Amino acid sequence: MSFSHLGLSDKVLAAVAAAGYTSPTPIQDQAIPHVLARRDVLGIAQTGTGKTAAFVLPMLTLLEKGRARARMPRTLILEPTRELAAQVKEQFDKYGVGQKLNVALLIGGVSFGDQDMKLTRGVDVLIATPGRLLDHTERGGLLLTGVELLVIDEADRMLDMGFIPDIERICKLVPFTRQTLFFTATMPNEIRRITDTFLHNPEKIEISRPATTAATVAQSQVSCGREPHEKRELLRRLLREAQDLKNAIIFCNRKRDVAIVCKSLQKHGFSAGALHGDMDQSARTASLDQFRKGELPLLVASDVAARGLDIPEVSHVLNFDVPYHPDDYVHRIGRTGRAGRTGTAITIVCPADFKSLAAIEKLTGQSIPKADIKTDFPGHEAGAGDDNNADSGADTASTGRRPSRSRQARDKGGETFARAGKREGRKPRRSSSDHQRHEAPAATAGAPMAAPQPPSIGRAPAPRRETVSEPADHSHLPAFLLRPIRARG
Repeated sequence: MSFSHLGLSDKVLAAVAAAGYTSPTPIQDQAIPHVLARRDVLGIAQTGTGKTAAFVLPMLTLLEKGRARARMPRTLILEPTRELAAQVKEQFDKYGVGQKLNVALLIGGVSFGDQDMKLTRGVDVLIATPGRLLDHTERGGLLLTGVELLVIDEADRMLDMGFIPDIERICKLVPFTRQTLFFTATMPNEIRRITDTFLHNPEKIEISRPATTAATVAQSQVSCGREPHEKRELLRRLLREAQDLKNAIIFCNRKRDVAIVCKSLQKHGFSAGALHGDMDQSARTASLDQFRKGELPLLVASDVAARGLDIPEVSHVLNFDVPYHPDDYVHRIGRTGRAGRTGTAITIVCPADFKSLAAIEKLTGQSIPKADIKTDFPGHEAGAGDDNNADSGADTASTGRRPSRSRQARDKGGETFARAGKREGRKPRRSSSDHQRHEAPAATAGAPMAAPQPPSIGRAPAPRRETVSEPADHSHLPAFLLRPIRARG
């Protein structure tokens, strides 16, 4: 089976052959003929199956005829992240070598002026993220009334990022007679509602059931303690002992944790870079390019790198955090084992992650086996001094703040609070190792003590107060305070 029977133009077939591809993937084989026939398409396929080329190649064939007008693009492709949008533009540059097509990229982090100049010249293909696209339309610099073909890519990721209201607004701005291509890896109920609303008698192409993981990825889970430094230490051990580790993407749930883990790895001699949504666009692009070229073997990233990024030779994926949404797990481990290669996905599981892990196993329909790795190696226990100090230094470097008092108390057995209490004239707090939760304070000699009050529900118990009938000594008081008070008749 080759690309020649799909109906693509000679220029596109020549570009595909020059790229070294000889046969289409299942999603490409089934979707391309329907796109060329001007049918709406609903494509459901797991990540890494070639969905991008399934709409890029037929679009290049359809755009060979016609001419773009100023500020009125002929086709529109919506992507959830800047990296995915830039990757789709690279595909058009790669396969559209012999064609004179104007391709524009509308993403955040780039000046409006440069983007507006490209729109003024006329655009055949407009690739955009929803937020920046709406910014241009609201400013009056872009009209969507000439869009003939609309592509919504990674729709389930759009849902996770909160872009569905923007998608609905954009769909109302483009002509009703447009052709719509809708690609997703999973089909939540909200995505199903969108497809029923904006697609007209679509051709449904489902290559694999929703939320399935690639068979080429070897999955495993590793148990860990509750403390963050234990997870970072276990991560470093996994990286050192991993077999056939060429490069790896390390996923964290929060942007702040991305910076902390990256700094910790760098502090311990690993070559690592970071990628998350709060980074400057130039820094994000630089980190991704270095990782693709092999200059950076480790990439610590948020879920901004979990969808659609085509890095075919990623050997390992490590989930430093179990994802909150089970769908994200499918996309994360889909960064490895691509294009027929084998890959490894390891997930670090803490006691608080059991519920999320169960949701993932329920979604995928398979259990994640436990790796045979002992966690009682030297320094893994809480209180391993050298490593804990190094990790807390990574925290300080990444956040710009000193560790909190509560953390210092955990690491030093409550000594910090004891010293602080002496300086401020207060009682030092008890350390976490004290088993006596309710210890009666020392009573004043000869002074009766009031009965303790029960604690209020939902609040910490009030401190006990001492009721003194008569002061033992008033020698420290000024004389005017000891004068009797006369009541007014």
